Amino acid sequence: MIRPAEPSDATAIAAIWNHYILHTAVTFNPVPKSAEEVAALTRAPHAFLVAEEAGRILGFARHVQFRTGQGYSRTAEHTILLDPGATGRGHGRALLSAILDDAATRGIGAMIAGVSAENAAGLAFHTAMGFATVGHLPAVGWKDGRWLDLVLMQKRLAPPLSQG
Repeated sequence: MIRPAEPSDATAIAAIWNHYILHTAVTFNPVPKSAEEVAALTRAPHAFLVAEEAGRILGFARHVQFRTGQGYSRTAEHTILLDPGATGRGHGRALLSAILDDAATRGIGAMIAGVSAENAAGLAFHTAMGFATVGHLPAVGWKDGRWLDLVLMQKRLAPPLSQG
């Protein structure tokens, strides 16, 4: 089941997030998330959804404005992570579809995915979900004593406004 995240989900969400922070280059952030920090994020005005099965949080997805400033108010960037034991069962597709639907209902015209170039599964997943690669930023992330590349992918949620 996909549902809005609640502050009571924060410990489970932080555990999933921290797995990727501490053990992978999927996220460039080296600092673990606290349950308190995640609980605050669940209260933010942007969407924060979880996949839950039999009372267990299997993953989460959220979106926020891509960059600050009013000119970016209709472009969002998302985060999506699954418990490593929950992959390959459709939870990622369900979460991303739900977050894209939510963004579209909020008037978001484009969704951005920033994916580590080392994350082949993430790149393939986003391609399968209709995202197109729009940029490759070499050596912009730093983690574990090395530079990492970031691939920017985009999916249009609404047709661009005509220029005329």
